[in-house]
Amino acid sequence: MDVNPLLLLCAAHSFGFALFHLGFWRQFDWPRTLQDTTGPNRAIIQIANLQLVWVFTGVGLLCLLYPEELVATPLGRAVMAGMAVFWIIRVAAQLIWLRIDHPLVHALTALFAAGALLFAWHPLQG
Repeated sequence: MDVNPLLLLCAAHSFGFALFHLGFWRQFDWPRTLQDTTGPNRAIIQIANLQLVWVFTGVGLLCLLYPEELVATPLGRAVMAGMAVFWIIRVAAQLIWLRIDHPLVHALTALFAAGALLFAWHPLQG
């Protein structure tokens, strides 16, 4: 199985964000810092974050295990396009709700945009 270098970058991007999200409990001192919100909000935030870890891990594995299918089939191209749209929405959400002038926030926005470009490249190649 020959993996396209761009798909390797997509996989690395996805795995990187899975690891990043796994670190949220420590980085943001969860659940202690979530005590000021409601129980359901506490649960929803942590569950949604855990689900993102699963999605990013799954997409990374797809990029490594099914490279031909992602590039050469309509379903694969739809998955790649869906991830590109995911990252476009993430950039928009960042600009709307996380208006913090900090280098880390700007770097994350750039990484989200990079994800959109990486995943958009392949549906156009098929």
